[in-house]
Amino acid sequence: MKIVFILIFLVINLTSCQTVTKKIDEKVSEEEAQLSKWLNRSEKELKIEFGKPNQIEFKKNSRNRFYVYTKEKLKIKCERIFEISSANKVVGFTSKNCF
Repeated sequence: MKIVFILIFLVINLTSCQTVTKKIDEKVSEEEAQLSKWLNRSEKELKIEFGKPNQIEFKKNSRNRFYVYTKEKLKIKCERIFEISSANKVVGFTSKNCF
């Protein structure tokens, strides 16, 4: 009888983990779709939508700037980084923990 309860518990536990993973994957896909709309748009439009970046980074051997936007929700730090070309256009992005 104990074995049956343990097996049922394990099945329920594994199923719920798959559900959470699936929901996270869906949210990440939605985030990427939203951010990809910013590609080839102007820096000015980005600032209007997201506001002043929390940080602006410059990397060696690159003329591009990287605008870093961070916010915290439920103790989870969300970080979005937009790459801005010398022509003031968004040419790339990354997103971490923004779901």
